[in-house]
This record gives sequence, structure tokens and C-alpha cells, in this order.
Amino acid sequence: MSEPIYFEDVKPGDRIDFGPLTVDREEVIGFAGQYDFQPFHLSDEAAAETHFGSIVASGWHTLALYMKMFLTEVQKRGWQEASLGGIGIDELRWLRPVRPGDTLRGTGEVIETTASRSRPEMGIVKSKVTLFNQRDEAVLTMIPITMTRTRPVA
Repeated sequence: MSEPIYFEDVKPGDRIDFGPLTVDREEVIGFAGQYDFQPFHLSDEAAAETHFGSIVASGWHTLALYMKMFLTEVQKRGWQEASLGGIGIDELRWLRPVRPGDTLRGTGEVIETTASRSRPEMGIVKSKVTLFNQRDEAVLTMIPITMTRTRPVA
């Protein structure tokens, strides 16, 4: 495992690539059946009656797939140890449908870091995230806002 990456180590312009992950049809249907049971996420026949034309993943499922890919990568790099969780997402956009069989990958770039004035043990990091499909088409963009632990005082 790598050394932890603390708030002081993170700079605007830092970039991470993550993925790939292929979207599984049964997972699309299973997620939708439990959390987003709109017909176009559950049935090809229902989806054929919409502008989608065929079954598509829930946007919330797409976000869950992002988390899986992103965490898999950051845990390899030692970034997880200093994570204190998220506080929100700005500018979330679902740009294109994600379909079973699509292979997703993503990029994240730090766009802003702010030391907390009230909590010296943490800082706030904003990143621009884009997910792409196998045709290099952007399917999702967002700006997650996360809390990151500062380096412990020796």
C-alpha cells in the first residue's frame, strides 16, 4: 500500500484515471428493481416505447458504478486513508444513456482545494469528474466535494 495522500498533498490539476468496468444487464435490472423502478430501466419492451429505444441503466446506478471504479483506484494509491467522506455533488449531469454492455471509464481532476477554517483537521477538495463509454463519449459529468484529512501533527 502507498503512503497516505493528505489534504496538503492534493493540488489543483492533480488527475486520476479509473476503470474500466462493463455494465451488466442483470445488475441494471436488479438495481432498478430495487431503487429506480421506472419501466425503461426494467424492460426492453417498455424502453422501446420511449426515446431510449432499449433498456438503460438508472443514473443513480451509473453513480454507484463510478464509486466502485473510483474507490478501487484510490485504494490502490493510498488515497482512501485520508478520506473523510463527501459533502455534496455540484453540476451533476447525465449526458447520454448508459446501456448494458457499455464499458465505462472515468477521469477526475482536482479543481479547487480549501482549508477548513473551523476544522483544522480537514480540508475540502472539489474535482471535475467525467465518465466515458467505450466510444469515448461522455456519459456523466459532476463536481464531487469531499473532505480530506490534513497531515497529522508529529
